[in-house]
Amino acid sequence: MLKRLLSRLGASVVDSLWRLGFAARFFWAILTHSGTALVRFNLTIREVFFSGVMSLVIILVSGLFVGLVLGLQGYDTLQRYGSSEALGILVALSLVRELGPVVAALLFASRAGSSITAEVGIMKASEQLKAMDMMAVNPIARVVAPRFWGGVISMPLLAALFSAMGIFGGWLIGVQFIGVDDGAFWSQMQASVDFRTDVLNGVIKSVVFGIAVSFIAVFEGFDATPTAEGVSAAITRTVVTSALAILALDFVLTSFMFRGL
Repeated sequence: MLKRLLSRLGASVVDSLWRLGFAARFFWAILTHSGTALVRFNLTIREVFFSGVMSLVIILVSGLFVGLVLGLQGYDTLQRYGSSEALGILVALSLVRELGPVVAALLFASRAGSSITAEVGIMKASEQLKAMDMMAVNPIARVVAPRFWGGVISMPLLAALFSAMGIFGGWLIGVQFIGVDDGAFWSQMQASVDFRTDVLNGVIKSVVFGIAVSFIAVFEGFDATPTAEGVSAAITRTVVTSALAILALDFVLTSFMFRGL
């Protein structure tokens, strides 16, 4: 019994190390074959449309409702201390620093990441990738790299739109419905939100999240078992792994960015 348990544990460790090594080699292959995606930029632009533009509805609607909730909860908390005029600061900093990049990345992984994995996985299951190899077309350069860079480019733009829509939602509920002073809302936000400390760090987070989610999506699709069940399992792994990676990276990046504040 113990021998069988140790054997399974060893096989699991070896398999995990093998996948980790393959993922590292796969990431290097994407970087070395990115020239095709950048030279034939129309391939990447098409993936930006697929990953970014097609995700706009869920990003904008979610950002609006997150801003509305932040406005309500923030006003309820701030008015207890006589600081309701600082609502703009609370909404802006919450979105620009944390909620904008993190929630947008989670939505991006759920919508675009799963679609990318499904597309690449189905191409593998239907042997389209093998057909490209037979025609001397590198599937990493033609299929994987454009999707990877399309996600990397889309993610910061979606996070910025999410934050902007969230701030609009906070203004809408705070100023138009609750009655917070319009001038105080915007002036205090403008005076307190720093470009380098807040906005730039949020952009860096969104870029890192975009790299992580896009790589996980294309890797799981490329490594999927070429069956319907295998593609389905790869899609599930993409969403779960991306969510965990986003939250873990958010903690690491935040601890480095704001530890001196």
